[in-house]
Amino acid sequence: MDFLTDYTAVKFAGFEKAIDVYATLVEFNIPFIGTHISIKFYGVIIAIGFLLAVIFGGRMAYKWKLDLNKMLDVLLFGTIAGIIGARLYYVAFEWDYYSQHLAEIPQIWNGGIAIYGGILGGAIAAYFTCKHNGLNFMKLLDIASMSLLIGQGIGRWGNFTNQEAFGINTTMPWGMSSAKISNYISDNQEKFLAGGISVDADLPVHPTFLYESLWCLIGFVIIYFISKKFYKFSGQLILSYGIIYGLERAIVEGLRTDSLYIGTTSIRVSQVLSLIIVLLCVALMIAKSIELKKHPMVYDPVEILPPEDDYVIPVKEEKKNKTIAKKKLAKDKMNERIRKREK
Repeated sequence: MDFLTDYTAVKFAGFEKAIDVYATLVEFNIPFIGTHISIKFYGVIIAIGFLLAVIFGGRMAYKWKLDLNKMLDVLLFGTIAGIIGARLYYVAFEWDYYSQHLAEIPQIWNGGIAIYGGILGGAIAAYFTCKHNGLNFMKLLDIASMSLLIGQGIGRWGNFTNQEAFGINTTMPWGMSSAKISNYISDNQEKFLAGGISVDADLPVHPTFLYESLWCLIGFVIIYFISKKFYKFSGQLILSYGIIYGLERAIVEGLRTDSLYIGTTSIRVSQVLSLIIVLLCVALMIAKSIELKKHPMVYDPVEILPPEDDYVIPVKEEKKNKTIAKKKLAKDKMNERIRKREK
């Protein structure tokens, strides 16, 4: 069993000392079977991001008194559909390659997924699951907006361990360089030229994974603050997500070297889609704000369930209610005894 293998020395332009970055956490062989297992930091980081996103989403659902059992159904089907959607989206825009290598389409472990495809696939599955289970789909999307930003903000560090998802050359002090980056740039010069970009393998590049990570985590703080202070209607938070993440992706995507393009053009798919999402979300936000200004309504995200179905009451609150009921009963009995004595 070998720990911390497949490392590369990563150097930032503004710092003298290089950092050893490991791509593999542990690798080992299973005796008698001969199967080699390699656990990558990329997968571990993605799993941590996913777990924290689920925990946060579950906590918000608990606070808003959404049925947690039904939420688990959404999580299960949404996750599966999200993975499939992320892969199909990537394959669709790399069809020239995959049409000649059909057997590689399911091999997601070799890389090749797209966040927009994952969001679309997950949202479609969530919609039908919510419709079947009687959950508020827009409220679910509002929770997902914050969970997604947690997962994306943390998950992007998996790209750092793999030394991927970087950008074009930069002279900024945080410009990043490593042997893996140089090799990738040297091996893909033809692809870069086809996309209309020029990258020098001997110069530092933009750490675009870092830009997206920071933007997503700051975006999470902003949307969470909105949910606490300025939450006016169901769907407001997912529209905020579309604006915040769409702006980030439209800007940062222009710096990346691994973009998906529309056909044989140099037009980046994610940039176009991001701009469309931002404009659509802004338009919907404005329209809803005008509607609320004309017809003001008080909004509360907490679900009000019938007493027989409201089994999501916090344990402390339930104990408190029982204590109050006991005290009231004792007081009523005392008053009854006093009345009897007076008679």
